[in-house]
Amino acid sequence: MNYLAHGRLFLDQPYFLAGTAVPDWLNVVDRKCRARSKKALPLCDSSDPIEAQIAAGVVQHHADDDWFHRTEEFNRLQWDFTKRIRDFLGKDSGLRPSFLGHILVELLLDSVLIENDPDELNAYYAALNEVDGGLVQQTVERIAERPADRLDWFIGRFVEVRFLEDYPSDEKLLYRLNQVMQRVKLPALPDAFGALLPELRRDVRASSAALLTAHST
Repeated sequence: MNYLAHGRLFLDQPYFLAGTAVPDWLNVVDRKCRARSKKALPLCDSSDPIEAQIAAGVVQHHADDDWFHRTEEFNRLQWDFTKRIRDFLGKDSGLRPSFLGHILVELLLDSVLIENDPDELNAYYAALNEVDGGLVQQTVERIAERPADRLDWFIGRFVEVRFLEDYPSDEKLLYRLNQVMQRVKLPALPDAFGALLPELRRDVRASSAALLTAHST
């Protein structure tokens, strides 16, 4: 799952919402800094309500990932996308097909949610704009038991840049994908890769209800 799929049910709880984004934010800011459920759980009972909400959001993120990545529909799409991406990029494409097959299901699911309800994305960013990034960083450092340098800064940039808005555009999504590829030290995707995105979008849209089953009950 990606940001909006994780957080869309918690737009009225800004600090819980921020907690659902923390593991993904850390993947950008510092991949060695991990906010794990085991360490977050004790803080869910904190006397500080903000700290408790952030920690509970972190736990929610990992619970979501656990069920989502075990669903039949996610695994079917991930494997199908991996094969199609490998065919498109060629046999010498390294690790990119399996990595892309995974993240594209998640990013394109957020794209479907954004296209279905643009106001929900606006509400998502509005809620995060109420959050004090310094308080989130402090809580994350307690959970991770190490510094989470620049997390406060990145939360502000995340709200300012609003890159989730780029997902419905094939051209802009390709740009965002190549930012991810650079971050994980994989080769950039060619411009021609954009031609594959429309059919992958259609498949995720067709499967979106099944992918979100646990959030629809």
